[in-house]
Amino acid sequence: MDLGAVTKFSALHAKPDGLILQYGTAGFRAKAAFLDHAIYRMGMLAVLRSKQKKATIGIMITASHNPEEDNGVKLIDPLGEMLAVSWEEHATRLANAEEQNVHTVLTEICHLEDVTLQQEAMIIIGRDTRPSSEKLLQSVIDGVTALGGQYHDFGLVTTPQLHYLVCCQNTNGQYGKATIEGYYQKLSKAFVDLTKQTFSSGHKNRALKIDCASGVGALKLKEMEGYLPQELSLHIFNDGTKGKLNDLCGADYVKTHQKPPKGLEIKPNERCCSFDGDADRIVYYYNDADGHFHLIDGDKIATLISSFLKELLLEVGENLKIGVVQTAYANGSSTQYLEEIMKVPVYCTKTGVKHLHHKAQEFDIGVYFESNGHGTVLFSKAAEKKIRQLAEEETDEKIRKAAMMLENVIDLINQTVGDAISDMLLIEAILAVKGLSVQQWDAIYTDLPNRQLKVTVADRQVIDTTDAERRAVTPLGLQEAIDELLKKYKLSRAFVRPSGTEDIIRVYAEADSQVNADRLATEVSLAVFQLAGGVGERPKPF
Repeated sequence: MDLGAVTKFSALHAKPDGLILQYGTAGFRAKAAFLDHAIYRMGMLAVLRSKQKKATIGIMITASHNPEEDNGVKLIDPLGEMLAVSWEEHATRLANAEEQNVHTVLTEICHLEDVTLQQEAMIIIGRDTRPSSEKLLQSVIDGVTALGGQYHDFGLVTTPQLHYLVCCQNTNGQYGKATIEGYYQKLSKAFVDLTKQTFSSGHKNRALKIDCASGVGALKLKEMEGYLPQELSLHIFNDGTKGKLNDLCGADYVKTHQKPPKGLEIKPNERCCSFDGDADRIVYYYNDADGHFHLIDGDKIATLISSFLKELLLEVGENLKIGVVQTAYANGSSTQYLEEIMKVPVYCTKTGVKHLHHKAQEFDIGVYFESNGHGTVLFSKAAEKKIRQLAEEETDEKIRKAAMMLENVIDLINQTVGDAISDMLLIEAILAVKGLSVQQWDAIYTDLPNRQLKVTVADRQVIDTTDAERRAVTPLGLQEAIDELLKKYKLSRAFVRPSGTEDIIRVYAEADSQVNADRLATEVSLAVFQLAGGVGERPKPF
């Protein structure tokens, strides 16, 4: 390891005094002005990971749905997965090391992970449209260069596109061609093949309004439009030509505030969707004839997709196990519909995509979507092989057709990570094939009224949870207090969990009416404030 190069570049990317960062599911995120040193060091860490795995590693500069003044960085492992948990710990330690200890920490990582420094390293880099991203790109490059790694800058890409590119690079093109054009070609071909019978039978044009959160998704959708059939008419709003990234728009805004984004006028029963800033989340919505807003979040997306897959599996006749993975935030009505009506098993994990992704890998076909719209479908290697074999060799036309449709889904979905573009195309294909309007999709089941609140506390670590975050273990008495509150309301459910990044406790409540859901959420918030060290203003009735 060239100590001189590490020291020289480190001097250009000094760590702010007293700043502590924590690498999590979303990587590092903070105000962009505080991230220079961390992103430089992640360039070095990516080189070590590349040398250890003897594979290409990705670095994405993005803060997803955060405000424009924030930024962040996440590393992407060889098959397009999120960084291994053991390396998250290395990332946190390296980012927080004082200047004089950086070389020591790098050396210790090499020893712990048996890194061969003579091994070549290749890093591919992407970034979103934040004004700070271009400057922080140089920080990454300096980090990669300091440890002698090679890099390729793909420029402005969505986060899922970079995951795709990393996977393609490390599978020698088996997953797809390792270019942005290859991404467009793979997804568009699968969409065309899945819908060609529907569109060729005189199906009318399907118009979709898309809010791109003034982010990179707009640029990429515009590039992709020429690859898609004319029957799918995309109308892009909040395309970044004006307005700030994620400001009063985007999937997180629509989900949280349960209202349309700015800059998008909705006529009754028009189908609309929103991406987030780096295009890895998607939610749908519409206004009914009376002007009432209807949100179709990740729960209903998972229900639509898993129901479609279950129907195809029944036609194919193969004993492939399908499972839906949710978090505690999933609406109770969605869980009930999947288990009792569709007879699809549902499993609950801790919040965070890495937990859902890991659980979904246990099934032949695993479907996961957080309620915020971040999710995908995973096919096991064995299931994919069987489906492709049936699509090619089956003599029964009905079975072969169903297998071919499953094969199209495999090619259409970005299995490396949640991808707003590929998820959108799969949803549009399913709605077209099944002849469903957005209102009919929404009517599959009715969400239980719910409310999410936040409580500021002195130390979020006072709350520990179990049962996939659905029950509080500490502080003593809190879960008992919640259980007593639940007895007051019908169809009630509530849980609390600490934020992963700041000293707040998140509160979720469901009940038989919105009034009761709001009351329950407020009362649980008060219990948290009283028993878990609340600070500032006490929670007030919603």
